[in-house]
This record gives sequence, structure tokens and C-alpha cells, in this order.
Amino acid sequence: MSLDTAAAAARPVGRYRWRVCAMLLAATTINYIDRQVLGVLAPFLQDEIGWSEIQYGYIVMAFQGAYAIGLLCAGALIDRFGTRIGYALAISVWSLAAMGHALAASVAGFVVARFLLGLGEAGNFPAAIKTVAEWFPRRERAFAVGIFNAGSNIGAIVAPLMVPIVAAAWGWQAAFLCTGVLSAAWLVTWLVFYRTPDQHPKLSAAELAHIRSDPPEPAVKVPWLQLLRHRQAWAFVAAKFITDPVWWLFLFWLGKFLASEYELSLAKIGLPMIVVYLMADVGSVAGGWLAGRFMRLGWSANRARKSAMLVCALCVAPVILVTQVDNLWLAVGLIGLAMAGHQGWSANVLTLPSDMFPRQTVASVVGIGGFAGAFGGMGMSYFAGSQLQSTGSYGTIFLIAGSAYLVALLCVHLLAPRLEPAPFDMPRPPGG
Repeated sequence: MSLDTAAAAARPVGRYRWRVCAMLLAATTINYIDRQVLGVLAPFLQDEIGWSEIQYGYIVMAFQGAYAIGLLCAGALIDRFGTRIGYALAISVWSLAAMGHALAASVAGFVVARFLLGLGEAGNFPAAIKTVAEWFPRRERAFAVGIFNAGSNIGAIVAPLMVPIVAAAWGWQAAFLCTGVLSAAWLVTWLVFYRTPDQHPKLSAAELAHIRSDPPEPAVKVPWLQLLRHRQAWAFVAAKFITDPVWWLFLFWLGKFLASEYELSLAKIGLPMIVVYLMADVGSVAGGWLAGRFMRLGWSANRARKSAMLVCALCVAPVILVTQVDNLWLAVGLIGLAMAGHQGWSANVLTLPSDMFPRQTVASVVGIGGFAGAFGGMGMSYFAGSQLQSTGSYGTIFLIAGSAYLVALLCVHLLAPRLEPAPFDMPRPPGG
């Protein structure tokens, strides 16, 4: 090796891509603050507005239904118009819808507000995952996804810290209004600073080469319905359909579960929820790191991803026992471990589209999978509301939650046994 070659190899490639990842983390944090405000206030709004368990299920389903519809549209639009414009439109819609909750005074009003919020928030993950596919080589993607996906837990931590204080001081309406400033600040920053790697003036040639170090991908444009001809897409769809409902359950019923089972007031519910989401944060980063660690040991992407997913699935399984314990902090530990497992699982599952599909189609694949996950979440919301209305018991609900991930991993393995790329033809060279 020549001295010049050795010097080039030792030269750091730069870290600008991690600044982009930090922006994705901030957006996802804001996204989850907006959606989690209702989850924190739900036990207390239930008394003020007077909704039943089934009606609360309808409010949650309105968000999930719109989220599902939005994902089908958002993925295709982001693939067509790019992440810079697509992300900006999404956060504009969801921030306005979040503040619109302050105008709701009935079940119908909350249904409308949640529906509009779901439409806007649907753009976050397709845009963020496509951005990761544009800015990171394959070996770094799960870790990058794990970092920005941790924003879902940071937002869920900030919400129970912030919401009780704001609601006590200025009323519950103010809790929905205060996220607008955060959204506006992020939007301005994104539009000013974000460009794709090929167009970014601050990106070094060395870091661009690092980002483009994977083998070339086929340059294709594929209508999203045609993506469903590939079993790789169905592997991702199955994983999202089976496991996303569990996250929706934690997101919208955790506060109600803790309040009803352990008689927690608005002032006391914050700390247990913060602990749970801190554990989930650790799981999100650790799950992405674990797959990357396996790859650095020489494991194939297939073996590394699925081994990390198995570890995460086993972390969720003990939540089956949560209704059998009568100690608050033991229950918090079981739920926190499960949520950490889910977030680690998600860091790897959300990387599967960029493992198996060209960058140009990643947002569309994520949108289709997210649609399936939200649709499954609607089923879980209806089931949970009906189950609690009729029996008042969470037993069957947590039994389903604890077993879902092992079932999903089996489906992924059967549909994509080697996580091989979906077959797309490379463009022919001129004159070929």
C-alpha cells in the first residue's frame, strides 16, 4: 500500500450524515409528542368529555385509519417529489392538526382532529427511512434508524413530563397548542439546511464516497402496486401488520392501564411512563447497534438482522405476565422491557426495505408496510376497547402482545429466507 493510499484510508470520512440523522431524531420526537398528548390526558379527558371505552377506541381508530391512508399516499409522493419537500409538507399538516385538538369538545371533535393528525404524521417514517437510505451505507442503516426511531420514545417521555404541568397551569387545550413552536422551528431548519448528498455543499467528497460505497442499485421507477409482486415486500408487510398493533396498544392504552390498575393520578402517572419510554429508548439504539455489531463480526445481513430481531422478540414475550403482578414497578419493568424489545425490533424491521429494495422505492415500500401496521392497529384498538368494555381485563390483550413478535419473525423468515434483494432489472447501457 502506498503512503498516499494509506493516508487516504486513515483520513476520517466526515460526520455530516449524523447531523442529518439528528434532524430525523428531532422530527420523530416532535411527531410522538404530538400524538402522545392524548395518551397522557386520556384517563382524565374520559371523565371530562364522557367517552366510553369503545368510544375511546373509535378515537384511536380514527388516527390509525387516517395514518394508514396517509402512508399509502405519503410513500409514493415522497418517492416522487423527494424527502425535502415531502417531509416539510408532512410536518406542516400534522402540527396544525395537533393544535386543532384544542378546539375539540366532544367525541366527534376528537375523531376529526385525530383523523387529520394521522394523515400528516403518516409522512414521518417513509421520509425518514428514505433519508437514511440516501445518506448511509447499508452497514450503518440499522444504527441510524435506531437513533432516529429513539425519538418516538423521547417524545413519549417529554409528553408525560410536559403535559401534566401545562394542563394544570393553563388547561388541557394548552397542552395540544404548545407543540406548534417546536414544529415550526424544525420546519425552517429542514428547509434551510437539507439537501440530498449529491447536492449538499457541506458534504466532503470522502464522506460522499463512503455513503455510496455499497454496490450500485438498479435505477428503477416502480408503481407501488407492482412492488407487491415481490415476496420481499410481503415479508415487511407481515412484520408491520403483526407487531405494529402492539406498539399502538402501548402508545394509547399504557396511561389508561397504569391509571386503572394502580389508581395513579395525573400528577403520579408521569414517572412510570417516563421510565418505560427510557427503557424503550435504550432498546431502539441497542437493537440497531446489535445488528451492526453482528455484521462487523462478519455475519451476513440476513443472519445479523434476524438474530437481532429474535433477541428483541424474546424481550417482548414476558409482557404476557404483566396482569399477574400487583407491584407497580415490576409491571413497569415488564412493559419497559417489552417496549425496548419492540423498538429494537423496529430498528431492524424498518431497515429491511432498504436492504431488499432500491433507494427509489424505499419510501413506497415503507408506506405499504406502515399501512398494514396501522390497519392491524385499528383491529387491536377495536378489540382492546371491546374487551375492556365487556370484561375490564387486559389479560388476553397482553397475551396477544407477547406472542406477536415470534410469529412475525417466522413469517419474515418464510417469505424472505435470505433477505435477498427483490429482482429488478438494471438499466441497459447506451447501445446495449
